[in-house]
Formats: sequence, structure tokens, C-alpha cells
Amino acid sequence: MKKPNWKYLLIAACLCYSSIAQAETKAVPAIESFFKLDNFGGASLAPDGKHVAILLAGPDQRLALTIMDTATNKLQVIARYSNLDITSVSWVNNHRVVYSMGDRQLAAGQQRMGPGLIAIDIDGKNEREIIERTSTGSAKFRVLGARYQFYSVVGTPDSNDIFVIQGSGTRKNPSATLMRVNTVDGVMTGINSPINTSGFLMDYQGELRIAVRRIEKQTAILYKDPKNDTWRTLTEFDNVNEDGFSPLTIGPDGSLYVVSHNGNDTKSVYKYDLENNRIIPTPLVELAGFDFNGSLIFSKSKNKLIGVRYETDAQGTTWLDENIQKIQEKVDALLPNTINRITTPRNSGEIVQINSFSDTIPGLSFIYNTVSGKLSPLGINRPEIDERQMSYKNFVRIKARDGLEIPSYITLPRNSNGKNLPLIVMVHGGPYLRGGSWGWNPQVQLLASRGYAVIEPDFRGSEGYGKKLFQSGWKQWGLKMQDDLDDARQWAIDQGYADPNRVCIAGASYGGYATLMGLIRNPGLYRCGISWVGVSDINLLYDVSWSDNSEQWQKYGMPFLIGDQEKDAAQLKATSPLEQAARLKNPLLLAYGAADYRVPLVHGTKFYDAIKDHNKEVEWVVYKDEGHGWRRLDNNIDFWSRVEKFLDKHLGKK
Repeated sequence: MKKPNWKYLLIAACLCYSSIAQAETKAVPAIESFFKLDNFGGASLAPDGKHVAILLAGPDQRLALTIMDTATNKLQVIARYSNLDITSVSWVNNHRVVYSMGDRQLAAGQQRMGPGLIAIDIDGKNEREIIERTSTGSAKFRVLGARYQFYSVVGTPDSNDIFVIQGSGTRKNPSATLMRVNTVDGVMTGINSPINTSGFLMDYQGELRIAVRRIEKQTAILYKDPKNDTWRTLTEFDNVNEDGFSPLTIGPDGSLYVVSHNGNDTKSVYKYDLENNRIIPTPLVELAGFDFNGSLIFSKSKNKLIGVRYETDAQGTTWLDENIQKIQEKVDALLPNTINRITTPRNSGEIVQINSFSDTIPGLSFIYNTVSGKLSPLGINRPEIDERQMSYKNFVRIKARDGLEIPSYITLPRNSNGKNLPLIVMVHGGPYLRGGSWGWNPQVQLLASRGYAVIEPDFRGSEGYGKKLFQSGWKQWGLKMQDDLDDARQWAIDQGYADPNRVCIAGASYGGYATLMGLIRNPGLYRCGISWVGVSDINLLYDVSWSDNSEQWQKYGMPFLIGDQEKDAAQLKATSPLEQAARLKNPLLLAYGAADYRVPLVHGTKFYDAIKDHNKEVEWVVYKDEGHGWRRLDNNIDFWSRVEKFLDKHLGKK
């Protein structure tokens, strides 16, 4: 395999176990194995490192909350439900946790309740409901309604308190109410914050210091000065077309760290001068060719920064603390071929938690004793997946026809010669986000296991790689954004990876839109297309009132980034698949969720009605209770079985 670029990454790539036989397995992995529910839902280390909270499923596939003593490895299940999963857990302090619930076996349209919130001691005692899952119609004593959500723990060792929020305001100007709740007695305290704020940042003492206000297209960052407990505005900027900054964290000494372009192409981490209301010009963390996306790791006892997590072509961690760096080196020696993310105790302790993964391994979790050197497993994601059958993913930068670099990931079938393969151009949704990442992806790996090469371009308009790439995609739906996909296809052909006569374009949401436009615009480049939950008419994004898009996005973001319905009417018509449906004659698989509120079903029904009479190669499926993507295993098996048969028919079996 080809590892992530060592120029960007400090740790290695892919895991090999001595217990795994060297011979390659021949059987093609079942579709079910890529999408079935995980028996392991994650683990979280206590602040003192003496216990780990683990989410594990039994034979009924329901995730239960288990506490493990890290000294003895003894397990105790403290919460389990026959009809629900415990989906998340957070440590309040060394002896108490809070958890939320859900039902992993239901589709989006079948979900009727919120996650709720329960507090419980690690011995299973003193359980208390903090937030109910659904409104009972009558008030409960010291129990918050279902509209509240868990926000964060206070984080001080002796505190039983947490923060919760309740969304309020309107779709136009959303806001939130912040409260502090004692998880033992249920006493609630309102937190004084500026009006119309919807984002918050606390300091290490659990005091609110930063509030974010978004009104229409303006964002304001406000700061509560601990010297006089008064609020003042640090900055105010236009959400869409002005450079501002995002508050990242507050250090143990009260210093504010922010993420900003600060006049440069990529976003970096800066320290903020609170006395003079300015960003200190020298970046603290700068990543060549990538926007900063990660976190700063502080030691409260040492009162200093000890590490940085980030993502470039893959995830990485740089430790500034010599002792933790030595621990990282020892862990990497034990697990030489995975990315190994170490979590240290919030307080001092000899136990650290490790989350490991690679492009061929979904995920593993361990605890590591830094004194004895013992590595103990906690859980494995998708144990049915055999890494010997998975394919390697590599990061590349492709030159578009106008010279712009398009970051992309290419996956070639593991046991192929890497030449003249059928190719899937996989288009991410959003589109204004980073699509690709280095790690195990069930959709990509399924396709690769069937003999298809997969290329994932982060076309212009994608975020994460600098302002130039992002802004080059403004008002380019169906135009230069589409050119980038065609250029990625051509690059794979020029490299010898792909057969030019066997290329399919595929994607969900915006990726579904791009699939439709790819077949309309350049039908000779793609033999077929697969579009699920795809946008079929740009104007419907503006006009459909039951979409979950915010009014701010519809009124301010979309006209700026996609196009103005009046000023750009001709362009929107020319680049809306529904308006051009008569031109689409290639084989097409269309799939939608009937309960989708992001891209409502009307996008699908209108387009299918417009194409079905003249295109006899269109296949159509609607999943009754699904939303913006598929949650149920049976629906995933059905959809990807259709995809497999569709590709076999139109691209040819591997």
C-alpha cells in the first residue's frame, strides 16, 4: 500500500496482525458486512484514567453502557435497554457519566423521539433523567423537555454539573438558551448570555466566555471579560464574503485561540490579543495546502499547550510534550501500520486510550498502560471486515483544465494490476465542505471489492484546501464544478488506471445533482450514472418550504454561492437537470427517501416523470421511511445490490 504523505503526517497507515494468515482470501465480501450495525459504539476514558466507558452491543444488537476498571479490566454493564441503543456517553467527573439514547434500527422517517439525557454513577446507582426523550404534555420536576440537548460537561474534577442548550429563535435568526444543570439533584441555573446567540465557548473553569451571534448574514463574536463580567464585541463580519474568524478554544490561562485566513489562502490557528482586539499575526499552526481542521490539546496542570490534532491528506497529531511523544512512539511501534490517536487523562494518570484506524480497517480501540507497556483491546468496528480484502486509498492533486489543483483520493482494487479498470467518479455532497478523507469508507470499499476503481475529487467549491479552491466554485453548479469531475476522470485515464469506455458517475445530494448534469452535459464521457437523494432542480432548493435548509442559507448563502433566482435565472435554468431532462439518455439509477427533508422527494418524482418516457434505461426506487441517506440495513442491502447489478450490466463484470 501507499501510505499518507510523510511530509504531512507523523504517524503510519495500515494495520497488520500476526494472527492474520498471509494468504489472500478469494470470496467477495457480502454487501451486508459493509453496512450492518456495529457491535462496538466507541469508548471514552475517565478524567483520571481509572475507568473507561464502553458502548457494546449484545446478541440483540442494542448498544449498552459498560464501565471497565482499567486496573483489573473488570466490566460492569450499568445501563441497557431492550428497545433502544445508548448512542453517546460523556464523563461528568471521575465517578459519574451522562448518556443519550436512540434507535439505530429505525430509518430517519421512523424516528419520533429526541436523544434524551440520563445521568448515572459508574456503579449503576443514582440514576437521574435530565432531559426527557419526548414531551409528556405535563411538566416533570427538574426534568428538561425534549427540545433541550446536551452541550458539554463543565470539566472541573469536583463538579457534577453539565451544560445543556435549547434551540429557539426562527429559521431566519436561530438562537439558543444555555443552562447549567446539576446531574445529581437536577437543580438548573440559567446562564446569562447576549440575546440572539447560538454558539458558546467556556473556559477551563466552566465559565461562559465566548458567544456567537448570527443575524441574517452577519456574524458577531462576543467576549465576556473576566475582569468586569461585561460583554463586548470582538469582531463582526459578513458570513459569506468577508473574512472573520472562528473561536477554537480557550486555554487554561484564559488565552483565546481562533481559526482564520487572516489574509492568506488557507486557514490557520492564531492566538487572539484580547486587550487590543486583534489577531496576533504569526500563526500558531499552519498547514501547507490545507485549512486547519482539528483541535489544540492542553495540560491544565502544566498550564500549557501539549499537542495539536489536525487533518491534511490524513489525520495526524503533533505532540509538544516530550513524555507524550515518547508514548506515541511506543504505541506506533506496537501498532506500526495504523493512525493511532492517543487520548490522555484529563487529570494525570498512567493509562491512555488509543483509537486506531486505516484506509483498510474501520477502527480499533485500546487502552495502553504507560508504565507496564501493556496494550489491552476495548473494541473493534465492523469485525466482519477482513482488511486483506480492502483496498488502499491514496491522496493526489489533479490539475484542472484551467490549472487549478483539485485534491482527490484514488482507490484501486486491491488484487488488480491497477490498469484499464472500470472507474466510478464518486461526487461528494454539500457541496461546500471537504468531501474526501483518508480512512475506511464502506461505499468506496464495496465498489473496490467488486473490481471498480474509485476517484473522489474535491472539486472547486469544496472547503478544507484554501480560499482559492472554495471561491472558484461560487456560482459554478453545472459549469466549472462539473469540469473538475470530467478532468478527474481524464486524469485517471491518462494514468492508465481507467478504461475510458467504462466510466460511471455517482453521488448523493449535490453528488446526485452532479451525476445528472454529468450525463446531460457530456453523455459521451460516462456510460451510466447513479444518483441518490439528488437535487434535480436548483429552483426547488429556493422554493420548497418544507426543506430543512435554514432561511439564512436560502436568503443569503444560496444566492451568493449558487445563484440569484432573478439575476441568474438563465444560468439556473441551463444548469438545472429538470430543465434539461430531455437530453439525458444514458442508463441511470435514481433513488430517494420519502422522508427526506434536505432534498424532498419531489426532486425525484418530477425528474423521473420527465425522463421515464424517453429513457427506458432509467431505474427508480423510493425507500418509504428513509431520509437523506439510508439508515436501515435492509435498505442498504437493497440499494447496493441494485448498484452492483446496475454496474455489472452497464460497465461489465470485473
